[in-house]
Amino acid sequence: MNVKRWIARREPNWKRLDELLTRIEKRGLRSLSTEEIKALASLYRSISADLARARTHQTLVGHTIVQDLQRLTSRGYSQVYQGSRKQEWKSAIDFYKWGLPEVIQQTIAYTAIATGLFLLGGLIAWWFSWRDPQFLALVVPDHLIRTVRDEGKLWMGSILGSEPTAASQIMTNNLGVTFKAVAGGMTIGVFTMFILFMNGLLIGGVGTLVAQNNLAFPFWAFVFPHGSLELPAIFFSGSAGLLIARGILLPGQYRRIDAIKVYGLKAAQLMFGVIPLLIVAGVIEGFFSPSPIVPDPLKYLVGIGLFIALVRYCSRRRSTQSA
Repeated sequence: MNVKRWIARREPNWKRLDELLTRIEKRGLRSLSTEEIKALASLYRSISADLARARTHQTLVGHTIVQDLQRLTSRGYSQVYQGSRKQEWKSAIDFYKWGLPEVIQQTIAYTAIATGLFLLGGLIAWWFSWRDPQFLALVVPDHLIRTVRDEGKLWMGSILGSEPTAASQIMTNNLGVTFKAVAGGMTIGVFTMFILFMNGLLIGGVGTLVAQNNLAFPFWAFVFPHGSLELPAIFFSGSAGLLIARGILLPGQYRRIDAIKVYGLKAAQLMFGVIPLLIVAGVIEGFFSPSPIVPDPLKYLVGIGLFIALVRYCSRRRSTQSA
């Protein structure tokens, strides 16, 4: 190994990397152009290889060169990897701050259809349950009917004493429902619509059951706090499933494979919003909603407040300054 020739050939790259890193350390990553950022990554990999070679031939290269390269690669690692992680966090924050509300607004028609299917199921259950008591047995589980009709009480008390377990099970169950609704898009939306309709049918049947037995007020007091987030999350997941179905059935100006990618991306973005909603809703349903300590009127107020906050969040628009 001709050390002098090797150093003379590689030294310009070392100086170039040092120059780029100094600029970043003084003025931030935005001070570099796109080409300079690409060059930074390439130089970092190249000089990491130089360091490995210098260590192998340390007796020839000298301890000073090895130390200089070690410092250079350490600075490069900090900017290339830690800087990219900071950028990823910034991108995630920007998405939840502005991107998600934009996607929700762009796909509002699909969310409205999903909501309509759910409400249709609820109205049908309400209509037939009042006219035919036997209809309830078709849509509401027997143990709920026995608890409400025969024992004259609600079933939420079973959560008390096992709140962490209950919250975990609730989250898992809700996530299962929403992911099925999204996956249902692959059945050209048929399964998605079925899930939305059946969930509406169940809620409508249960709502009618508690109303018939004078338990509507405490029941809806239980539902409002977590339902204000949980139900919109289900509607968003239904919207995601319908978007996938749209890509399959009605590609429009796109090729079908491209339409699936475009609408599938929007569906995935919606699901990034659904998951946090369900986690928060599961905690509320496990700990707050069934609590006998919290007065029912306060539960209604919390539910209404959370829903208003969600609507305001979904209505956010990126300002000129933010863009």
